[in-house]
Amino acid sequence: MTLPRQRPRPRLKRLPRNRVRGPSFNRLIPNLLTMIGLCSGLLAMRFGLEGKFRYAAIALLISAVIDGLDGRIARFLRGSTRFGAEFDSLSDFCCFGVAPSFILYLWSLQNAGRYAFLPCLMFTVCMSLRLARFNAGLDDQDERPRYASNFFTGVPAPAGAGLALFPLFLGLEADTLGYAPIEEFSHQPMLNALTLSGTALLLVSTLPVWSFKNFKVPARFVLPLMLGTVCYAVALVADPWGALAAAGVIYIAMLPFSRRSFHRLRRAAEEMQEFPDEQPEILAPTKDSHPS
Repeated sequence: MTLPRQRPRPRLKRLPRNRVRGPSFNRLIPNLLTMIGLCSGLLAMRFGLEGKFRYAAIALLISAVIDGLDGRIARFLRGSTRFGAEFDSLSDFCCFGVAPSFILYLWSLQNAGRYAFLPCLMFTVCMSLRLARFNAGLDDQDERPRYASNFFTGVPAPAGAGLALFPLFLGLEADTLGYAPIEEFSHQPMLNALTLSGTALLLVSTLPVWSFKNFKVPARFVLPLMLGTVCYAVALVADPWGALAAAGVIYIAMLPFSRRSFHRLRRAAEEMQEFPDEQPEILAPTKDSHPS
């Protein structure tokens, strides 16, 4: 007896899969961080309008931390794009160019006369010029001397915002400690105007400033540097406004040493070009060489 022949089952056709085209999520992470930093800077201006200057300062600090992380994360994830660089620059202009002058205007300058807005305007314009100069110099990175890659031209944007906010940090510290004369001094329009104007000049200056990207620390200074960093972190947690005000003073005191280091390296490079067979000891890679 023969069994009936079974008919083959028809094969189901697979539907074509639509491939998702676009950047991977890793490439979006730096842009998302930049957006969070931008929102934090905008939030700082809202806190300033409400008179909550402590929260405004905290929001700007969050923006500064994110600004220091997004670029490094982008390079680590290989997600650096031209769009990300431009977006980061626009975010820096808002967070570090507009927000600090806006907050200081509300802090001290809004009742100081018709010309009190000029320092705020000067600071914001100089910040935009500094960022534009930095973006224009990205295409000429390969033409710069090797020693110059460790230096910024002028004070960078986050550091400039921190220097401009020195009266605010001083006033918040005085309010915490109950020093009424110092708090009143921090609200003086002249102090805030000079701080904004002086920082604006540092932003557009040609002063070489250490970038700390390839900063080499001599071996004998590694342990003291680590201990000093721990002590400053403890002070930042215990007394944040005093630590931030002190950081601004230390940064200003560091600028002459940065300029001296730049000119020393430039002279050494010029001597190497004149006498290529004789390498000066200043550029020799030793363990105890001066940080470049």
